[in-house]
Amino acid sequence: MPVFPKYLTSGQEDELREIANAIVSPGKGILAADESTGTMGKRLAAINVENNEENRRRYRELLFTSDKMVADHISGVILFHETLYQKTKDGVPFAKVLQDKGIIPGIKVDKGVVPLAGTDGESTTQGLDGLAERCAQYKKDGAQFAKWRCVLKIGSHSPSYQSMMENANVLARYASICQQNALVPIVEPEVLQDGDHDLQTAQKVTEQVLAFTYKALADHHVFLEGTLLKPNMVTAGQSCSTKNSHAENAKATVQALSRTVPAAVPGIVFLSGGQSEEDSTINLNAINTYAGRKPWALSFSFGRALQASVLKTWKGEEANVADAQKQLLDRAKANGLAAMGKYSGDIHSSAGGESLFVAKHTY
Repeated sequence: MPVFPKYLTSGQEDELREIANAIVSPGKGILAADESTGTMGKRLAAINVENNEENRRRYRELLFTSDKMVADHISGVILFHETLYQKTKDGVPFAKVLQDKGIIPGIKVDKGVVPLAGTDGESTTQGLDGLAERCAQYKKDGAQFAKWRCVLKIGSHSPSYQSMMENANVLARYASICQQNALVPIVEPEVLQDGDHDLQTAQKVTEQVLAFTYKALADHHVFLEGTLLKPNMVTAGQSCSTKNSHAENAKATVQALSRTVPAAVPGIVFLSGGQSEEDSTINLNAINTYAGRKPWALSFSFGRALQASVLKTWKGEEANVADAQKQLLDRAKANGLAAMGKYSGDIHSSAGGESLFVAKHTY
């Protein structure tokens, strides 16, 4: 008889399962506030605010000190390393601010996208060295889940077998290390919107990427019930001349997931991928109202699609904080409703229809 080593105890599995299920509670999703210093600088530059640590702290404080009602729709927040160790102006650690609201703190643990040698401009993600030690420390400091992003692009010869295999294995190694340190790994293989490919091509490539990913997770004995998936919604390329309906996007997305994602995964939290705030919400709602079989919770882990209106309203001014927080509450509520298939399109925002697409987007 073959012998299969047990890598996690029953207690470890129970803890991971509990955290993962809490994150995808009905009508709740994730605020991705894990932008790197450089990416946050681009966000602040758009509203003419200097990119320094204090301004980044002020902005994150605005987000995290919003009315406690935000926890009705936000179950978790992904933090950047700097942010995990920042405090409010009154000296309260951000992690505690979130925990006191019943929101679970998470942490981005990858160290960025780098070129993948031997490919035509494809990439992998670095950060595995020292990851176990960092995860252990983040757990002590309040984080309960982690995120690692890999990106794959659609082109005439991509994504290549090499790229899909490499990124799947990197995600699996990351996930295994996280679970050994009691952090729920969010697995994020993002197929970029860049390009002129049609919806059918996007669906096929997404299916291939997810198939590679779940084969690698199985090979690395990752406990699926203690993970979450953060994929792209299936949409045509940004430059595609054909504009598909939300219902068509939903069908393609649910079909791709149904063919590749095991039912053991408790939840799928979509990235917005540069869609406008309104399109992200409507597509999420359409995915949840689609008639196909969906054994997982289908929710959101949005960054730009939860923050564009917040930043546009705030403009770096203390006098605008309350109005900016109201924008966050509105977007959180809209997406919480969409995660249950109950969004009716009546919650408007200042940046609702504006495209948030950034070519070759990095964090």
